[in-house]
Amino acid sequence: MMRLATVLTPVSDENLQLAAQCGVNDLVIRYPGNQPGAIAQWVQRAGLHGLEVGVVEGYLPIERLKLGIDDGSELRAMKDLLRSMSDNSVGLLCYNFMAGTDWARTRLDAPERGGAKVTAFYLKDVEASVMLGARPSDEQHEQIARSQTPQKLWEHLDRMLDQLLPIAESCGVTMAMHPDDPPLASLLEKPRIMHSVECFDRLLQRYDSPSNAICFCQGTFATMGCDIPSTIHRFGSRIRYVHFRDVRGTPEAFEETFHDNGPTDMVAAMRALREVGFEGPMRPDHVPQMVGEEDGEPGYTMLGRLFAYGYMRGLMQATQASR
Repeated sequence: MMRLATVLTPVSDENLQLAAQCGVNDLVIRYPGNQPGAIAQWVQRAGLHGLEVGVVEGYLPIERLKLGIDDGSELRAMKDLLRSMSDNSVGLLCYNFMAGTDWARTRLDAPERGGAKVTAFYLKDVEASVMLGARPSDEQHEQIARSQTPQKLWEHLDRMLDQLLPIAESCGVTMAMHPDDPPLASLLEKPRIMHSVECFDRLLQRYDSPSNAICFCQGTFATMGCDIPSTIHRFGSRIRYVHFRDVRGTPEAFEETFHDNGPTDMVAAMRALREVGFEGPMRPDHVPQMVGEEDGEPGYTMLGRLFAYGYMRGLMQATQASR
């Protein structure tokens, strides 16, 4: 069955309980570091609220691997992570290959329905962009990132996956690639290689492995201009994880929306996931910041997430009944 998943910021007992009350199945955790027992502690804590840890996503030790300058320590840390995930029955690792950057926005308070605030990106303001994920910050890394080419990045990705996919296969862990956000061929003079459907076709063709899969970030694919249901059918069973959200605009200028207030037919999207047999974790991604949450993390506040849980569960139940 489809599993409703979530990140929580902060991961407080109150938010864990709220998620459980709303029918969430899986907790998505950030990389907890390489300390022994770190994932086991998260599994235990989630279990106290009836949740399972289903996904590790974000802040992974791969920034040097992306740039081709790893001294071996990041590769060891990733191998250790895959084994630890397997030991604790955590089956999915979500990663991206945005070298020297991460997901970026130029505005954190664009207006949405009822005065809610959402994140937005305008290429014309790119020098003021806010990198909202982890990325290298020192000037040496910045220079190396700007010196990359798409061919070099594919070589770095190949080198990483050649080492990690065999271990992921033996551990029963799926590695799901997240697209570049925004889906541009370059950002801040740094090239990117996962910004189109064709890029993902190339990734899937290069590694015909059960552990090589897609994180279908619906908002990012919508930003590419894709028809979402047909793109879901195109990738089919290679979609193993879903970020369920919507946007309005183009790669050069877009705003996030409430899940029910964007241009994508979300019912058709959920139905398409049913039709291709998707049964993995699906989480609401960026959500609007609502009244009283002015001090929260943009895109990751709790009230909008509660709205998204209910909306997504409704779509899951409606499409299950009509399948």
